[in-house]
Amino acid sequence: MNKQMRVAFIGAGNMAEAMISGIVKTKTLEPQQVLVTNHSNEDRLLELHNRYGVQGIVRDRFPLATADVIILAMKPKDAEQSLLSIKNHIKPNQVVMSVLAGISTSFMEEHLNEGQQVIRVMPNTSSMLQESATAVSPGGHCTMNNVVMAKNLLKAIGEVYVIEEDQMDLFTGIAGSGPAYYYYLMEHIEKTARENGMDPAQAREIGAQTILGAAKMMLEREESPAQLRRNITSKNGTTASGLDALAENGGGKAIKAAVEGAMNRSKEISEQLEKTPVNQ
Repeated sequence: MNKQMRVAFIGAGNMAEAMISGIVKTKTLEPQQVLVTNHSNEDRLLELHNRYGVQGIVRDRFPLATADVIILAMKPKDAEQSLLSIKNHIKPNQVVMSVLAGISTSFMEEHLNEGQQVIRVMPNTSSMLQESATAVSPGGHCTMNNVVMAKNLLKAIGEVYVIEEDQMDLFTGIAGSGPAYYYYLMEHIEKTARENGMDPAQAREIGAQTILGAAKMMLEREESPAQLRRNITSKNGTTASGLDALAENGGGKAIKAAVEGAMNRSKEISEQLEKTPVNQ
């Protein structure tokens, strides 16, 4: 990456930290190339500075004009106010990225000046370990060079996929919210292990390694997930019994409902924001 590039985060929550961690740990950018601000929590800015060496700067002194990339990482409900607050302080050659669920490129473009380059990004919190699945959808004015730049920047936190924006809500349901589904699974594995006499810490390690191994099998083998499942399922065996129990208790339906629930909520957020008048 360009060692003169500056990336500015507006918002200093968990997602911003996950991305900052990946960018700094992989040396994609030097810490001094990363700026971060938030609404009013100076202690949080100091915490991020001490932990990663990035520049934590209070909002009223935040040098937006010096940033090549501005990443919106606040809560979605604060997106409109933040976009309008930066509108007259940035230029078209600066790229505005949003990592906020439900914030479309058209919403960003509507609240910024004509011709502003915007990119909608959906990472997940595995960014902190450089294992995120991150989707990118560029706006209508974004140059191909800046799409490539965004991909290279975001590779610091994992794998990057350029997708059509009409698939972004679905991606949110699968990958943006996805880690929480696996954590929920692990909660129940630990609970069941404890109830049956196994040390929960050991159960956590065993369960996590099992998920990791299964994920690698899907990434490295050509068989479909259904075929991989069939490969290890013997008739009347233990795996078959476990799968029968999942089916009987609605396991497949629950997974489908989880993905669609997150997807639909992402759509709802977009629709609610699009109905909100632009306060110029």
